[in-house]
Amino acid sequence: MNTSNQTINDWKVVIIGAGPAGLTAAYELCKAGVKSVVVEKDTTVGGLARTVDFNGYLFDIGGHRFFTKVKPVEEMWNEILGSDFIKRKRLSRIYYDKNFYYYPLRISNALLNLGIVNSILVLISYVRSQLYPEKPELTFEQWVSNRFGKRLYEIFFKTYTEKVWGISCAEISADWASQRIKGLSFYTALRAALLNQKNNAQENSIKTLIDSFHYPRYGPGMMWNEVKSRVTDGGSEVLLGADVEKIYLSDNGVTGLQINKDGKRELIDGTHYISSMPIRELIQKLSPLAPTPVMEAATRLNYRDFLTVILIINQKDMFQDNWIYIHDPNVRMGRIQNFKNWSPDMVPDQNKTCLGLEYFCFEGDGLWGMSDKDLIALGKGELASLRLVDESLVENGTVVRMPKAYPVYDSTYLESLELIKQFLSTFSNLQLVGRNGMHKYNNQDHSMLTAMLAVRNILGSNYDLWEVNTDKEYHEDVSQAETLYADELSTLGTTQPSHPRLVTMRSEKLASLDLVIKAFAKMDKFAFAVAVGSAAGLAILLSTFWLILTGVDSRDPNFNLLGQYFIGYTVSVRGSFIGLGYCFLWGFIFGWSYAYLRNLCISVYLNWVKRQVESRSFKDFLDHI
Repeated sequence: MNTSNQTINDWKVVIIGAGPAGLTAAYELCKAGVKSVVVEKDTTVGGLARTVDFNGYLFDIGGHRFFTKVKPVEEMWNEILGSDFIKRKRLSRIYYDKNFYYYPLRISNALLNLGIVNSILVLISYVRSQLYPEKPELTFEQWVSNRFGKRLYEIFFKTYTEKVWGISCAEISADWASQRIKGLSFYTALRAALLNQKNNAQENSIKTLIDSFHYPRYGPGMMWNEVKSRVTDGGSEVLLGADVEKIYLSDNGVTGLQINKDGKRELIDGTHYISSMPIRELIQKLSPLAPTPVMEAATRLNYRDFLTVILIINQKDMFQDNWIYIHDPNVRMGRIQNFKNWSPDMVPDQNKTCLGLEYFCFEGDGLWGMSDKDLIALGKGELASLRLVDESLVENGTVVRMPKAYPVYDSTYLESLELIKQFLSTFSNLQLVGRNGMHKYNNQDHSMLTAMLAVRNILGSNYDLWEVNTDKEYHEDVSQAETLYADELSTLGTTQPSHPRLVTMRSEKLASLDLVIKAFAKMDKFAFAVAVGSAAGLAILLSTFWLILTGVDSRDPNFNLLGQYFIGYTVSVRGSFIGLGYCFLWGFIFGWSYAYLRNLCISVYLNWVKRQVESRSFKDFLDHI
């Protein structure tokens, strides 16, 4: 994507959005010696991963655990945060039907809360889903019910998921389920619940995040404020409170942005552009306007908004959970964060507690439009109804609203997104990154990875950013494509594009993957059996002809001995064809049996491997429903 008639010193990259993706791009460009301008509509950096300060109490917007298997992302976190990147113990539970379910599941706790009758009904429902799965799997409801059974879906998935998205699970695309919770099943849930702590410790020697996670000492905003400082110290700009009003286009790509900062309009131009702004807004701000079908497709992309009610509680110790999922349909609250348990430094007075009550809504609806006072009253009342907090202990509170927090995977989004992607692909100097920028439910690390690869493209590579996280592997199991990208990012220098090497490395690694796939490919039993039978039959036919042509005594005991097994066989023309028939038959039987047993053994082995992966994946699925 580099411009052939320009040097690196002539480049100027304009980045829209100062969230994790936008700031990561600016930081990577800064290390490569490329100047950039980051344009952010808000007055603070970090996007959804910001930290808010309310009278000294710090809180996160939604709770952001820092975990990844993308090495360059992990290295960046450690590089920026150093000793302030602390490890925290994790505890999260589910509140359902006035009971708390430990997560990960504990079989005694689950059985006690569900009851014997309900547990049996859950098992029956699961068996039925395995015998009569719903096909095709088009919706979230079908996807989950086929793997867990309808009853378990209604208990642990339906209520919370519909709170998050504000639409029926029958309207949510199965793509979202397969991307966020792939590899999970009733079997893995039961297996994880049955494993005792000792077994868990042994199984988790490969460093999963079930028992702990990393977190910045003063919240995720600490990370992105530091990145901003390093970017500006490196000579780049971060413009806050700068709203993009127009994105100017020519036949060759983007030519500039019109922004409004402090009531004044100005034009910003550059050689390359990276956007993490919501893709719907991007399309609507193009000048000249995008074609009508593209504009209509953009309008069909929907977002779920989010607000947090912060309550300061005059109580030193409350529940020990980092967060609790509220699966109770009688309250509108979706989740509760206890920020003191994320990091003690988030709370200035250790005799008090700061809780974040999370509500999912649509911008402009009744919940979004409620006054802060009414929202605080709603939160206090719902906490009391859940018997978690005495209302009299609530000292203070505030509300933070976050528009476009989650891109919605409804039944029409994929078709709309594909049309927009095709249109934008014609602009060579524009790349989309991040969650809202690509309308993809990426985690923070995947968003950062798209930004890193976008920078690589500017430096001369040719990555398809849409491939990041599209294999729908579970979010803690980085995909083959992401592993490949991450390896290249971690081994290459930051200042010089090494495009030929990238291509060679990618080809070699994909060739290795090809060999693995071929080694475990299913063997065609019929084809292999015919091949073995034909080879054996042809061997006896040619051998017999050779004996006849060379004049060997037809009573030769070595070959005539075959007549005891192949009735009618002799060293003769007639006998050679009889031998051909017998050898083909037995060769066919042997070949078919060998192929069958080989496929069976590989299937058993792969199933065992799959179960191991599923068991590890299960540990965090509720964080993403």
